[in-house]
Amino acid sequence: MKAQILATTALAALLAGCATTTGEPMGTVVQTAAEAATIPEATGYFAEISNLPFHAPDFTKISEDDYIPAFEQGMAIQQAEVTAITSNPEAPNFDNTILALEKSGRMLSRVSLVFYQLTGTNTNDNLDAINAEISPKLTAHYDSINLNPQLFARVKSIYDNRAAMTMLPEDSVLLENTYKDMVHAGAQLTEEQREQVKAINTELSTLTTDFSKAVREATNEQPLVVDTAEELAGLSDSEIAAAAKLAAEKGFEGKFAIALQNTTQQPLLPALENRETREKMFKLSLNRADGTNPEHDTRTLLARIAALRAQKAELFGEPDWASYTMYDRMAKKPQTALDFMEQMVPALAATQRREAEILNDRIAEDGKNFSVQPWDWYRYANKVKAEQYAFDEDVAAEYFQLDKVLEDGVFFMAEKLYGLTFQKRTDIPVYHPDVTVYTVFEEDGSELGLFYFDPFQRPSKRGGAWMGNFVEQSHLWGTKPVVYNVLNIPKAGDGEVQLVDSDNVQTIFHEFGHAVHGLFANQRYESLSGTNVARDFVEYPSQVHEMWAVYPEVLQNYAKHYKTGETIPAELVEKMEAAGKWNEGYDFGEVVEAALLDMKWHSLSAAEAAAIDTPEEVDAFEEKALKELGLEIELVPPRYRSSYFNHIFSSPAGYSAGYYSYLWSQMLDHDSRKWFLDNGGLTRKNGARYRETVLSLGGTKEYSQMYRDFTGRDPTIEPLLEARGLVSTEGE
Repeated sequence: MKAQILATTALAALLAGCATTTGEPMGTVVQTAAEAATIPEATGYFAEISNLPFHAPDFTKISEDDYIPAFEQGMAIQQAEVTAITSNPEAPNFDNTILALEKSGRMLSRVSLVFYQLTGTNTNDNLDAINAEISPKLTAHYDSINLNPQLFARVKSIYDNRAAMTMLPEDSVLLENTYKDMVHAGAQLTEEQREQVKAINTELSTLTTDFSKAVREATNEQPLVVDTAEELAGLSDSEIAAAAKLAAEKGFEGKFAIALQNTTQQPLLPALENRETREKMFKLSLNRADGTNPEHDTRTLLARIAALRAQKAELFGEPDWASYTMYDRMAKKPQTALDFMEQMVPALAATQRREAEILNDRIAEDGKNFSVQPWDWYRYANKVKAEQYAFDEDVAAEYFQLDKVLEDGVFFMAEKLYGLTFQKRTDIPVYHPDVTVYTVFEEDGSELGLFYFDPFQRPSKRGGAWMGNFVEQSHLWGTKPVVYNVLNIPKAGDGEVQLVDSDNVQTIFHEFGHAVHGLFANQRYESLSGTNVARDFVEYPSQVHEMWAVYPEVLQNYAKHYKTGETIPAELVEKMEAAGKWNEGYDFGEVVEAALLDMKWHSLSAAEAAAIDTPEEVDAFEEKALKELGLEIELVPPRYRSSYFNHIFSSPAGYSAGYYSYLWSQMLDHDSRKWFLDNGGLTRKNGARYRETVLSLGGTKEYSQMYRDFTGRDPTIEPLLEARGLVSTEGE
C-alpha cells in the first residue's frame, strides 16, 4: 500500500502506493468475486490505469473537475478494500492481510501522484482550493486505516508469528514496515489517544497546507520594486527588461521589479552595484513572512505546527517530535544527527570569521567604509573569487548550455556509468510546454522507463528542485517507473541561448541522481520501491551524482562554448574547482544553520512548544536558537528563516527534524566519491556495483549495510570536511 499506512497527510499521498479497482488491465493481480462485489465501481479518468506508454498520465484528458471526485472515489474504494480485509473470516496471513493492504488504494495513488505534482509545478487558485479542501479529508482517511484496531490486530497477529513463517526477504521487510508504521501512527494507543492523534493530524494537514500557500504568496507577491533602471545597475540589459516586464504585470507601470526566490540569499544580489538596493532586496527576502507585511505573516501558523507536533510526540511517550519522527532514519536518534553536525561547527565558525576578514579587506580596497553585511557578502566573495582564483561565473556559464548539460552531460554520464540511452518523445502529453519527455533504455535496448524534465522557474511553481514519480515501479503490477525532475532555472528571453550557472549545473546532476534511483527500482512492492527510503538516505544517491558534473571525461563532452563550440579550457576548470572551496563559510554555513534550526524547533517538549504561541515569541526562540549555534549568524543567516522554511513546515512531516539529511548525505556522498576515484572513476563496472548495492534496492535493506556493501566500510566525515575546504581550528 505504500505510504498510506505510514502517512497521515495529504502530501504523503504523493508517495502513495497501490490498490486495485475493477477493470485493471494487469493480469497478474486477480480479485475474487466476493471482493469485487464489495468494492465501489470507479468512474472518471483516474478509474483506470492510463493506456499511454508506461501508463503515463494523459494530461489532454485530465480536467481540474476530475480531482475531487477521483479523490473521493479513491478513498471510498480503499475503505472498502480495507473493510474486506478486516471482515475476512479466514485467519490472518501474509496474502490476505499484508499483501491485500499493499494492493489497496490504487486509484487514490493515481490521482495523488498527478495532483500533487501539479500543485507543486503548475498550480492556480482552483488547484490550491482543491488542495485545501482535500488535504484534511485525506488525513482523516489515512488515519482511519492507520488507526483501525481490527486491521492492526490482524497485522500484529502475523508479525508476532513471523518467526514461524517462510517468506521471501522483500515480504519480510514489507511485514516489518507495515507493523512498525502502524505502531508509529498510533495503533497501540488507547482509543482516547487515537482520537487525539486523529484531531492533531487533521489540524496539521490544514495548517501546513496554509503555511505552504502563505509562503508562496509571500514570495510571489512581494517583489523588489525600484523606480529607476539606475538602481539595478550591474544587471544585464535582458535582466532589466525582464524587471520592467514583471513590474508592469504586477501593476507597477514604469517601474522595475525582481521576484524573490525561495532561499534567504537572492541570485541577483551579487550583480547589483547599488548597496542600498542590495540591502533592500536582502531584507525583503529575510522578512518576507515575519509580519513586516502582516498579510504574509506565517509565525502564528508555524508556532501552532511545532506545538501540535510536540503534543503528538508526547502522546507516544517521546520527549519531542525529533525523537518521534526519526524512528525509521539511518541516524535513528536526534543526538546522532546533532553530534554529527556539531563536529563541523568549530571548523565552520573559523572559516566564516576568516572569510569575513578577507571580505572586509576587499571592501577597504575599494575605498568603502563599511563592514561586510549579508547583502554584501556574495558581491565581494565573487570579487575575491574572480581576483584570487581568476574565476568568473559569467564566463563559465558561457560553456553551460542547458540542453547540452542535460543531453551531452547527464545522459552521457548515465551511458558511461550505467549503459543507459535516452530518446526524446513528442507523443507523451505534458502538463506544461516547458516539459520534455524521454524514454530511457537499458544497455541491451530494453525500455527502462520514462523521464520528464521540467527546468524553468515560473510563478505557478514552488521554489527549489525535486524528483518524483507519476508511476512507481512494481513487479506486482508489472509497472515501470515514470519519473520527473523539476528545477527553477530563470528562463532566458525569447531568442536567447539558455545558459545556466555552475550551481544549476550541479543541481541538474543532483536531481538526476534521484531519477536513476527511481529508474533502477527493482522491487515487487511499490512501498519499498526506488526512492521510498529513509529521509537521511534518499539524498545520498543524488548528491554523489554531482561528482560527475566536473569529472573530466563528462565535463569535456558537454561544456562547449555556446558561440564558438570550444571545449571549456582546462585552466578555467582548475580555477572553478579551486574557487569551489572558497566561500564555504557562507555556502555550507547557511545549510548547517538551517539544519540546526530545524532540530531546535523539533527538540522542544510539548510544554516548551506550547509556550511559544505569539509572533514575538517565535522571533525570540529563533534568535536564541541561532545564537546558541556558535556560528556567525549575523553575517551568515540560515538558508531559510523559520517563517519561510517550507521543507519543515509545509507538510505534516516533510523534512521536519530531517533537514540535517542533506548534510548526512554529503558525508556519505564524499566518502563514496573517494571510493569511485580510488576504483577507476566513471566505469561500467563501478556503475554496475553502485546500481546493484544501492540504487536498485529501494527500501529493502538496512541502509548502513547497503553502504558497507558498496564501499566495504563505514562512512567517515573527513572527506566531507576536506571537500568543503573547512579550515582547522587547531591552535586557536
